[in-house]
Amino acid sequence: MRTDDHREWRLALGAYALDDLPADERAALSAHLEGCPECRAELRELEGVAALLPLADPARIEQPTARPPADLGARIEAQIAAEDAKEGRKRRRRVRLWVGGAVATAAVAAVLALIVLPLGDGENSPAQEVSFHSVPKGVSIDATLEPHAFGTEIQMYVKGIRSGTLCRVFLEDAGGRTYSAGSFRYRWGGDSEAELSSALDLSQATAIGVHAGARTFVAPLSDATAVVPGADIDPT
Repeated sequence: MRTDDHREWRLALGAYALDDLPADERAALSAHLEGCPECRAELRELEGVAALLPLADPARIEQPTARPPADLGARIEAQIAAEDAKEGRKRRRRVRLWVGGAVATAAVAAVLALIVLPLGDGENSPAQEVSFHSVPKGVSIDATLEPHAFGTEIQMYVKGIRSGTLCRVFLEDAGGRTYSAGSFRYRWGGDSEAELSSALDLSQATAIGVHAGARTFVAPLSDATAVVPGADIDPT
């Protein structure tokens, strides 16, 4: 017999003991009991309990008297409302802090831009191509400068200097102040092109310079012909 079939017979034993089974089901269970000692043993226990049921006095059975407090529902609702209000205050405080921090950051950035960088025409300035002259024989340095909202993008083209030379590029304004555009290390046989950027607006830049090794080259952006010589640079 399958376990599921046996379980169904055992579930019907209580109704059998109470004589509360339909005739056909009772006959089938009786047939099962003839060959199942386990169910017969369980039925004997259930029949003993069934025989005692008429002796029970319903009037003497204690009914549950514990009831929830009348204001329990109101207290739960009040607690939920308080938690919601508390969470709402936290969210509003976080929003205020975030907005305040964002405004403060934007204000600081604007002040720094006004103090550190001169105002210019930004992307309205025309791009410029610059060739450095009076460089050592076999050396060539060129640059292309393009205006952007962030400042100036610079493409540097260097050829012929000693491999491994550190090149530091800068822009200069009309007051002689210099603004770094980054640096790169030239490698002979590798790329001779470097992409850099400076925060100085191209419309405010008057010259571009390169510290290459121990020598500095500066080319004005108006005619790109001036060179400020420094110590010798080692050509390859």
